[in-house]
Amino acid sequence: MKIRSVEAAWLHCPLDAARQHVSDFGRIAAFDMVLVTITTEDGLIGYGEAKPAVGSAGDGAALCAIVRHELAPLLEGMDARHISRAWQRMYNGTRAGHAERSGRAMPVLGRRGIHVAAMSGVDLALWDLLAKSRDCSVLELLGGPCRERIGAYASGGWAPASSIGDELGRYVKAGFRAVKMRIGAMDGSVDASLERVRAARLALGPQVQIMCDAHGTMNVAEGKRFCSAAASLGLRFVEEPVASDDRLGLAEVRASSPLAIAAGESEFTAFDFAELLQHRAIDVLQPDLAIAGGMSEGLRIAALAYAHRLELAPHSWGSAITFQAARTLAFASPAGVLVEVPMGGAPLLRELASIDLALHEGDLLPPQGPGFGVVPDPQFVRRTTRAC
Repeated sequence: MKIRSVEAAWLHCPLDAARQHVSDFGRIAAFDMVLVTITTEDGLIGYGEAKPAVGSAGDGAALCAIVRHELAPLLEGMDARHISRAWQRMYNGTRAGHAERSGRAMPVLGRRGIHVAAMSGVDLALWDLLAKSRDCSVLELLGGPCRERIGAYASGGWAPASSIGDELGRYVKAGFRAVKMRIGAMDGSVDASLERVRAARLALGPQVQIMCDAHGTMNVAEGKRFCSAAASLGLRFVEEPVASDDRLGLAEVRASSPLAIAAGESEFTAFDFAELLQHRAIDVLQPDLAIAGGMSEGLRIAALAYAHRLELAPHSWGSAITFQAARTLAFASPAGVLVEVPMGGAPLLRELASIDLALHEGDLLPPQGPGFGVVPDPQFVRRTTRAC
Protein backbone atom coordinates (compact mmCIF):
# COMPACT_ATOMS: atom_id res chain seq x y z
CA MET A 1 0.00 0.00 0.00
CA LYS A 2 2.93 2.37 -0.51
CA ILE A 3 2.07 5.40 -2.63
CA ARG A 4 3.75 5.27 -6.03
CA SER A 5 2.30 8.43 -7.57
CA VAL A 6 0.00 11.37 -6.88
CA GLU A 7 -1.36 13.01 -10.03
CA ALA A 8 -3.78 15.84 -10.81
CA ALA A 9 -5.75 16.73 -13.94
CA TRP A 10 -7.91 19.79 -14.59
CA LEU A 11 -11.24 18.79 -16.15
CA HIS A 12 -13.08 21.58 -17.98
CA CYS A 13 -16.66 20.93 -19.15
CA PRO A 14 -18.34 23.63 -21.27
CA LEU A 15 -22.14 23.71 -21.19
CA ASP A 16 -24.33 24.16 -24.25
CA ALA A 17 -26.77 27.07 -24.10
CA ALA A 18 -29.72 24.87 -23.09
CA ARG A 19 -27.96 23.77 -19.89
CA GLN A 20 -26.68 27.18 -18.77
CA HIS A 21 -28.26 29.27 -16.04
CA VAL A 22 -27.82 32.82 -14.74
CA SER A 23 -27.38 33.83 -11.11
CA ASP A 24 -25.46 36.45 -9.14
CA PHE A 25 -22.32 34.77 -10.49
CA GLY A 26 -23.39 35.65 -14.02
CA ARG A 27 -23.98 33.11 -16.77
CA ILE A 28 -22.64 29.67 -15.84
CA ALA A 29 -21.14 28.32 -19.05
CA ALA A 30 -18.81 25.59 -17.73
CA PHE A 31 -18.01 23.25 -14.84
CA ASP A 32 -14.46 22.60 -13.63
CA MET A 33 -12.75 20.25 -11.21
CA VAL A 34 -9.31 18.86 -10.47
CA LEU A 35 -9.26 15.06 -10.51
CA VAL A 36 -6.66 13.67 -8.10
CA THR A 37 -5.46 10.14 -8.81
CA ILE A 38 -3.31 8.23 -6.32
CA THR A 39 -1.73 4.92 -7.37
CA THR A 40 -0.05 2.48 -5.01
CA GLU A 41 2.94 0.31 -5.84
CA ASP A 42 0.63 -2.70 -6.17
CA GLY A 43 -1.54 -0.90 -8.74
CA LEU A 44 -4.54 0.09 -6.62
CA ILE A 45 -6.04 3.46 -7.63
CA GLY A 46 -7.97 6.02 -5.59
CA TYR A 47 -9.81 9.10 -6.87
CA GLY A 48 -10.47 12.45 -5.23
CA GLU A 49 -11.71 15.88 -6.21
CA ALA A 50 -10.21 19.28 -5.46
CA LYS A 51 -12.21 22.32 -6.47
CA PRO A 52 -10.76 25.55 -7.89
CA ALA A 53 -13.97 27.34 -6.89
CA VAL A 54 -16.98 26.51 -4.72
CA GLY A 55 -19.33 27.32 -7.59
CA SER A 56 -19.25 25.77 -11.03
CA ALA A 57 -16.32 27.21 -12.97
CA GLY A 58 -12.73 27.95 -12.02
CA ASP A 59 -9.14 27.71 -13.21
CA GLY A 60 -7.58 24.46 -11.98
CA ALA A 61 -3.98 25.10 -13.01
CA ALA A 62 -2.77 26.30 -9.61
CA LEU A 63 -4.41 23.37 -7.82
CA CYS A 64 -2.71 20.92 -10.15
CA ALA A 65 0.65 22.60 -9.45
CA ILE A 66 0.20 22.35 -5.68
CA VAL A 67 -0.77 18.67 -5.84
CA ARG A 68 2.10 17.78 -8.15
CA HIS A 69 4.91 19.90 -6.77
CA GLU A 70 4.09 20.43 -3.09
CA LEU A 71 1.93 17.55 -1.88
CA ALA A 72 3.07 14.61 -4.02
CA PRO A 73 6.71 14.78 -2.80
CA LEU A 74 5.45 14.65 0.80
CA LEU A 75 3.37 11.53 0.16
CA GLU A 76 5.16 9.35 -2.39
CA GLY A 77 6.58 6.32 -0.62
CA MET A 78 4.20 6.68 2.35
CA ASP A 79 1.83 3.93 3.41
CA ALA A 80 -1.51 4.94 1.83
CA ARG A 81 -3.37 3.56 4.83
CA HIS A 82 -1.92 6.22 7.14
CA ILE A 83 -4.44 8.89 6.16
CA SER A 84 -4.33 10.88 9.39
CA ARG A 85 -0.54 11.19 9.24
CA ALA A 86 -0.69 12.14 5.56
CA TRP A 87 -3.23 14.88 6.31
CA GLN A 88 -1.07 16.35 9.08
CA ARG A 89 2.03 16.16 6.90
CA MET A 90 0.27 18.13 4.13
CA TYR A 91 -1.24 20.64 6.56
CA ASN A 92 1.91 21.30 8.58
CA GLY A 93 4.46 21.06 5.78
CA THR A 94 8.09 21.35 6.87
CA ARG A 95 7.00 21.62 10.51
CA ALA A 96 5.11 18.32 10.44
CA GLY A 97 7.66 16.70 12.77
CA HIS A 98 7.32 19.45 15.37
CA ALA A 99 3.52 19.28 15.12
CA GLU A 100 3.52 15.50 15.49
CA ARG A 101 5.67 15.65 18.62
CA SER A 102 3.70 18.48 20.23
CA GLY A 103 0.21 17.25 19.36
CA ARG A 104 -0.91 20.61 17.98
CA ALA A 105 -1.18 22.05 14.50
CA MET A 106 1.66 24.17 13.10
CA PRO A 107 0.21 24.74 9.64
CA VAL A 108 1.90 26.07 6.56
CA LEU A 109 1.44 29.83 6.39
CA GLY A 110 -0.96 29.54 3.43
CA ARG A 111 -3.19 27.46 5.65
CA ARG A 112 -6.49 28.37 4.00
CA GLY A 113 -7.74 28.48 0.47
CA ILE A 114 -6.13 26.69 -2.40
CA HIS A 115 -3.62 24.71 -0.32
CA VAL A 116 -6.40 23.09 1.74
CA ALA A 117 -8.47 22.55 -1.42
CA ALA A 118 -5.54 20.62 -2.93
CA MET A 119 -5.23 18.62 0.28
CA SER A 120 -8.93 17.83 0.05
CA GLY A 121 -8.54 16.05 -3.27
CA VAL A 122 -5.62 14.01 -1.97
CA ASP A 123 -7.43 13.11 1.25
CA LEU A 124 -10.55 11.93 -0.61
CA ALA A 125 -8.40 9.78 -2.89
CA LEU A 126 -6.69 8.20 0.14
CA TRP A 127 -10.04 7.30 1.72
CA ASP A 128 -11.16 5.86 -1.62
CA LEU A 129 -7.97 3.78 -1.74
CA LEU A 130 -8.26 2.50 1.81
CA ALA A 131 -11.84 1.33 1.33
CA LYS A 132 -10.99 -0.34 -1.98
CA SER A 133 -8.10 -2.18 -0.35
CA ARG A 134 -10.64 -3.73 2.02
CA ASP A 135 -13.29 -4.22 -0.68
CA CYS A 136 -15.84 -2.06 1.09
CA SER A 137 -17.32 1.40 0.89
CA VAL A 138 -15.88 4.40 2.73
CA LEU A 139 -19.16 4.48 4.65
CA GLU A 140 -18.50 0.97 5.97
CA LEU A 141 -15.01 2.06 7.09
CA LEU A 142 -16.66 4.85 9.08
CA GLY A 143 -18.96 2.46 10.91
CA GLY A 144 -21.85 2.24 8.48
CA PRO A 145 -24.92 4.43 8.01
CA CYS A 146 -26.68 6.09 10.95
CA ARG A 147 -30.01 5.77 9.12
CA GLU A 148 -31.54 3.71 6.33
CA ARG A 149 -32.35 6.74 4.14
CA ILE A 150 -31.55 10.41 4.04
CA GLY A 151 -33.50 13.35 2.66
CA ALA A 152 -32.42 14.81 -0.68
CA TYR A 153 -33.11 18.28 -1.98
CA ALA A 154 -32.99 19.55 -5.54
CA SER A 155 -30.60 22.49 -5.75
CA GLY A 156 -31.54 24.99 -8.45
CA GLY A 157 -34.20 27.69 -8.53
CA TRP A 158 -32.98 30.45 -10.84
CA ALA A 159 -36.25 31.26 -12.65
CA PRO A 160 -38.12 34.56 -12.27
CA ALA A 161 -41.28 34.87 -10.19
CA SER A 162 -43.46 34.15 -13.19
CA SER A 163 -41.94 30.71 -13.76
CA ILE A 164 -40.18 29.71 -10.51
CA GLY A 165 -43.13 27.49 -9.65
CA ASP A 166 -42.74 25.65 -12.96
CA GLU A 167 -39.01 25.12 -12.44
CA LEU A 168 -39.30 23.87 -8.88
CA GLY A 169 -42.43 21.90 -9.81
CA ARG A 170 -40.35 19.89 -12.28
CA TYR A 171 -38.04 18.88 -9.43
CA VAL A 172 -41.03 17.80 -7.34
CA LYS A 173 -42.38 15.76 -10.26
CA ALA A 174 -38.96 14.09 -10.46
CA GLY A 175 -39.49 12.83 -6.90
CA PHE A 176 -37.99 15.50 -4.63
CA ARG A 177 -39.84 16.57 -1.52
CA ALA A 178 -37.43 19.45 -0.83
CA VAL A 179 -36.04 22.12 -3.15
CA LYS A 180 -33.63 25.05 -2.93
CA MET A 181 -33.83 28.29 -4.88
CA ARG A 182 -31.41 31.19 -5.33
CA ILE A 183 -32.19 34.69 -4.05
CA GLY A 184 -30.24 37.85 -3.22
CA ALA A 185 -28.24 40.10 -5.55
CA MET A 186 -29.53 38.33 -8.66
CA ASP A 187 -33.00 39.69 -7.84
CA GLY A 188 -31.94 43.30 -7.37
CA SER A 189 -33.86 43.83 -4.12
CA VAL A 190 -35.19 42.07 -1.04
CA ASP A 191 -38.73 42.70 -2.24
CA ALA A 192 -38.00 40.93 -5.53
CA SER A 193 -36.53 37.95 -3.67
CA LEU A 194 -39.60 37.77 -1.46
CA GLU A 195 -41.85 37.92 -4.50
CA ARG A 196 -40.09 34.91 -6.03
CA VAL A 197 -40.20 32.92 -2.78
CA ARG A 198 -43.89 33.66 -2.30
CA ALA A 199 -44.56 32.54 -5.86
CA ALA A 200 -42.65 29.31 -5.18
CA ARG A 201 -44.60 28.56 -2.01
CA LEU A 202 -47.92 29.31 -3.70
CA ALA A 203 -47.07 26.95 -6.56
CA LEU A 204 -45.69 24.09 -4.45
CA GLY A 205 -48.07 24.19 -1.51
CA PRO A 206 -47.20 23.56 2.16
CA GLN A 207 -45.97 19.98 1.86
CA VAL A 208 -42.74 20.66 -0.09
CA GLN A 209 -39.78 21.98 1.87
CA ILE A 210 -38.20 25.13 0.39
CA MET A 211 -34.72 26.45 1.15
CA CYS A 212 -33.22 29.73 -0.09
CA ASP A 213 -29.59 30.57 -0.88
CA ALA A 214 -28.45 34.21 -1.14
CA HIS A 215 -24.78 33.31 -1.75
CA GLY A 216 -23.84 35.86 0.93
CA THR A 217 -24.99 38.81 -1.19
CA MET A 218 -27.26 40.65 1.26
CA ASN A 219 -26.12 43.10 3.90
CA VAL A 220 -27.15 42.56 7.51
CA ALA A 221 -30.22 44.80 7.34
CA GLU A 222 -31.41 43.09 4.15
CA GLY A 223 -30.78 39.64 5.61
CA LYS A 224 -32.78 40.43 8.72
CA ARG A 225 -35.63 41.91 6.69
CA PHE A 226 -35.78 38.94 4.35
CA CYS A 227 -35.81 36.37 7.16
CA SER A 228 -38.48 38.26 9.08
CA ALA A 229 -40.74 38.73 6.06
CA ALA A 230 -40.24 35.13 4.87
CA ALA A 231 -41.02 33.58 8.26
CA SER A 232 -44.64 32.87 7.33
CA LEU A 233 -43.50 30.93 4.25
CA GLY A 234 -42.09 28.09 6.34
CA LEU A 235 -38.62 27.92 4.81
CA ARG A 236 -36.45 24.97 5.87
CA PHE A 237 -33.41 27.27 6.07
CA VAL A 238 -31.89 30.42 4.59
CA GLU A 239 -28.37 29.82 3.31
CA GLU A 240 -25.74 32.54 3.62
CA PRO A 241 -28.03 35.56 3.78
CA VAL A 242 -24.81 37.55 4.36
CA ALA A 243 -21.21 36.59 3.66
CA SER A 244 -19.98 34.11 6.24
CA ASP A 245 -16.72 36.08 6.45
CA ASP A 246 -18.84 38.58 8.38
CA ARG A 247 -19.11 36.33 11.42
CA LEU A 248 -20.69 38.99 13.61
CA GLY A 249 -23.11 40.06 10.89
CA LEU A 250 -24.21 36.49 10.24
CA ALA A 251 -24.67 35.99 13.98
CA GLU A 252 -26.78 39.15 14.13
CA VAL A 253 -29.03 37.86 11.36
CA ARG A 254 -29.37 34.49 13.07
CA ALA A 255 -30.18 36.08 16.43
CA SER A 256 -33.11 37.95 14.92
CA SER A 257 -34.25 35.31 12.45
CA PRO A 258 -37.21 33.00 13.06
CA LEU A 259 -35.74 30.80 10.30
CA ALA A 260 -32.72 28.51 10.52
CA ILE A 261 -29.47 29.87 9.04
CA ALA A 262 -27.12 27.67 7.01
CA ALA A 263 -23.55 28.36 5.89
CA GLY A 264 -20.17 26.76 5.35
CA GLU A 265 -19.65 25.97 1.67
CA SER A 266 -16.76 28.47 1.46
CA GLU A 267 -15.09 27.52 4.75
CA PHE A 268 -11.74 25.76 5.10
CA THR A 269 -11.06 23.28 7.92
CA ALA A 270 -12.84 22.67 11.20
CA PHE A 271 -11.23 25.82 12.62
CA ASP A 272 -13.41 28.00 10.35
CA PHE A 273 -16.54 26.15 11.47
CA ALA A 274 -15.46 26.45 15.10
CA GLU A 275 -15.36 30.25 14.61
CA LEU A 276 -18.89 30.25 13.20
CA LEU A 277 -20.08 28.24 16.18
CA GLN A 278 -18.28 30.46 18.67
CA HIS A 279 -20.20 33.41 17.23
CA ARG A 280 -23.46 31.38 17.32
CA ALA A 281 -23.89 32.24 13.64
CA ILE A 282 -25.40 29.09 12.11
CA ASP A 283 -27.92 26.29 12.59
CA VAL A 284 -26.91 24.12 9.62
CA LEU A 285 -23.26 23.30 8.78
CA GLN A 286 -22.49 22.89 5.06
CA PRO A 287 -18.88 21.82 4.49
CA ASP A 288 -17.73 21.17 0.93
CA LEU A 289 -15.36 18.22 1.22
CA ALA A 290 -13.51 19.18 -1.98
CA ILE A 291 -12.27 22.41 -0.39
CA ALA A 292 -12.66 22.04 3.40
CA GLY A 293 -10.04 19.33 3.92
CA GLY A 294 -11.52 16.13 2.54
CA MET A 295 -13.25 13.37 4.46
CA SER A 296 -10.76 13.57 7.34
CA GLU A 297 -11.66 17.17 8.11
CA GLY A 298 -15.30 16.55 7.23
CA LEU A 299 -15.50 14.08 10.09
CA ARG A 300 -14.19 16.69 12.51
CA ILE A 301 -16.71 19.24 11.22
CA ALA A 302 -19.50 16.68 11.57
CA ALA A 303 -18.41 16.08 15.17
CA LEU A 304 -18.75 19.81 15.83
CA ALA A 305 -22.29 19.77 14.45
CA TYR A 306 -23.23 16.80 16.60
CA ALA A 307 -21.64 18.21 19.77
CA HIS A 308 -23.46 21.53 19.33
CA ARG A 309 -26.82 19.87 18.52
CA LEU A 310 -26.84 21.42 15.06
CA GLU A 311 -27.55 19.96 11.64
CA LEU A 312 -25.13 18.80 8.96
CA ALA A 313 -26.05 19.19 5.29
CA PRO A 314 -22.82 18.94 3.24
CA HIS A 315 -22.43 21.10 0.15
CA SER A 316 -22.12 18.87 -2.91
CA TRP A 317 -22.12 21.21 -5.89
CA GLY A 318 -19.40 19.47 -7.89
CA SER A 319 -18.58 16.12 -9.40
CA ALA A 320 -19.77 12.62 -8.61
CA ILE A 321 -16.81 12.34 -6.23
CA THR A 322 -17.83 15.33 -4.11
CA PHE A 323 -21.43 14.16 -4.18
CA GLN A 324 -20.60 10.64 -3.00
CA ALA A 325 -18.26 11.98 -0.32
CA ALA A 326 -20.98 14.37 0.93
CA ARG A 327 -23.53 11.57 0.87
CA THR A 328 -21.14 9.33 2.80
CA LEU A 329 -20.48 11.96 5.48
CA ALA A 330 -24.19 12.73 5.89
CA PHE A 331 -25.01 9.04 6.34
CA ALA A 332 -22.07 8.48 8.71
CA SER A 333 -22.89 11.38 11.05
CA PRO A 334 -25.79 11.44 13.53
CA ALA A 335 -26.11 15.14 12.65
CA GLY A 336 -26.53 14.45 8.92
CA VAL A 337 -30.01 15.44 7.75
CA LEU A 338 -29.89 16.37 4.05
CA VAL A 339 -27.95 15.79 0.84
CA GLU A 340 -27.86 18.40 -1.92
CA VAL A 341 -28.50 17.22 -5.50
CA PRO A 342 -27.37 19.79 -8.11
CA MET A 343 -29.86 20.48 -10.88
CA GLY A 344 -29.46 22.24 -14.21
CA GLY A 345 -26.34 21.48 -16.22
CA ALA A 346 -24.10 19.32 -14.00
CA PRO A 347 -21.92 17.16 -16.30
CA LEU A 348 -19.36 16.35 -13.63
CA LEU A 349 -22.10 14.83 -11.49
CA ARG A 350 -23.99 12.97 -14.20
CA GLU A 351 -21.38 12.21 -16.88
CA LEU A 352 -18.02 11.71 -15.14
CA ALA A 353 -19.18 8.39 -13.67
CA SER A 354 -22.29 6.31 -13.17
CA ILE A 355 -23.63 6.56 -9.61
CA ASP A 356 -26.99 5.84 -8.00
CA LEU A 357 -29.09 9.01 -7.90
CA ALA A 358 -32.45 7.23 -7.57
CA LEU A 359 -34.93 8.75 -5.15
CA HIS A 360 -37.04 6.67 -2.79
CA GLU A 361 -39.99 8.79 -1.69
CA GLY A 362 -37.69 11.79 -1.85
CA ASP A 363 -34.82 10.09 -0.05
CA LEU A 364 -31.43 8.67 -1.07
CA LEU A 365 -30.07 5.30 -0.03
CA PRO A 366 -26.48 4.83 1.21
CA PRO A 367 -23.74 4.89 -1.47
CA GLN A 368 -22.78 1.55 -2.93
CA GLY A 369 -19.59 0.04 -4.32
CA PRO A 370 -15.99 -0.04 -3.07
CA GLY A 371 -14.47 3.26 -2.03
CA PHE A 372 -16.78 6.12 -2.90
CA GLY A 373 -18.28 4.02 -5.69
CA VAL A 374 -16.97 6.35 -8.41
CA VAL A 375 -15.07 5.03 -11.42
CA PRO A 376 -14.32 7.95 -13.78
CA ASP A 377 -15.11 7.32 -17.43
CA PRO A 378 -11.68 7.43 -19.12
CA GLN A 379 -13.15 8.83 -22.35
CA PHE A 380 -14.87 11.65 -20.44
CA VAL A 381 -11.60 12.40 -18.62
CA ARG A 382 -9.60 12.47 -21.86
CA ARG A 383 -12.17 14.63 -23.58
CA THR A 384 -12.34 17.24 -20.81
CA THR A 385 -8.74 17.38 -19.56
CA ARG A 386 -7.17 20.79 -20.06
CA ALA A 387 -3.40 21.26 -20.17
CA CYS A 388 -1.96 22.86 -17.04
